[in-house]
Amino acid sequence: MAKRLFDLFLGICAGLLLAAPILFIALLVRFTSSGPALYWSDRVGRNNTLFRMPKFRSMRVGTPAVATHLLRDPAAHLTPVGSFLRRTSLDELPQLWSILKGNMSFVGPRPALFNQQDLIALRTEAGVHELVPGLTGWEQINGRDELPIPEKVRLDAEYLRRRSFAFDLKILWMTALRVIRREGVSH
Repeated sequence: MAKRLFDLFLGICAGLLLAAPILFIALLVRFTSSGPALYWSDRVGRNNTLFRMPKFRSMRVGTPAVATHLLRDPAAHLTPVGSFLRRTSLDELPQLWSILKGNMSFVGPRPALFNQQDLIALRTEAGVHELVPGLTGWEQINGRDELPIPEKVRLDAEYLRRRSFAFDLKILWMTALRVIRREGVSH
């Protein structure tokens, strides 16, 4: 309950502070490529239930709905501002909506795509599926996209064992440092 209240408080504050930049980015995406500003993807939430998660669209309309590393040439699918949005993690800002709705938390395992069956199965086996997915998490700050799936799940399971308010604050702080330094971010 305390984690949910923290998520609501921080989400509302972030939403108010970032309203103007969010609007600007939405217009930038919309005017630099055809299609909507937001991309809604089906993600796996707590207890393996599906929810729709928004991101600023960084890929062209028609790009296959798979993890970026599975695309033959990811750069060929990027919108004119897509690389910048991903490099700065600004594409993630609309996920504040999912946090406010309760589908996500600020800290937890990153929500898997609906078709990442290997990741979903390993997380379920490790009990990680019981957690609300997060905007960032222990796995995110320890390698993100560079990690093989079993290592991601090992780190998610470690978070499950160690979770606490203090650990969440540490993860948020480390995430902020990684974003500022642009470490472990998909291009």
